[in-house]
Amino acid sequence: MFISKKKFINFLLIFATIFVLNAEEIPTGYRDINLGMSLDETKDALLKDSAFGYHGDRDVSLIPGTSKILIETDAEYGHGSDFLRQCYFQFYDDSLFIITININPEKMDYYSIFSKLCQKYGEPNSLDPKSAKWENDNYSMSLEKPLTLKYIDKETFKMTQNYNNIKASPTEITRDMFLDEL
Repeated sequence: MFISKKKFINFLLIFATIFVLNAEEIPTGYRDINLGMSLDETKDALLKDSAFGYHGDRDVSLIPGTSKILIETDAEYGHGSDFLRQCYFQFYDDSLFIITININPEKMDYYSIFSKLCQKYGEPNSLDPKSAKWENDNYSMSLEKPLTLKYIDKETFKMTQNYNNIKASPTEITRDMFLDEL
């Protein structure tokens, strides 16, 4: 039994429309950790979820020369999830704006995660050999090789990038010159 070309194209269009309409909105985080949470809210959520391997305030640090705070967890060696390795939670002005989750490549593979993300959220907005990115006006979620999942608050990220474009002070320049001489 042969299907006409016109019927086949109509079928594909209907299938694609259903697929797109059933796609979920991209997430703003992983498990109970979401972009926009305060530092204290994130710490509390991490303490309640052993998958991340969070050990408390010893995992929290101030990024030198900035007003950014970083929580770095080690799920692989911290009795967390077998699927997670290190996780990073970056804050600016007491708001979580980047979540980086490194996934254990011995337990999971890129294609399985990519396929599941496409199934749930539709085709990525951009795709290249190193990453796939889903995004809307406010947030982006990317799957990067070898196996990293990132969630980014785009507005805060852009603001911090602009902040980083401020010219270095004379002290910073001389410090860099000293380091270059090493």
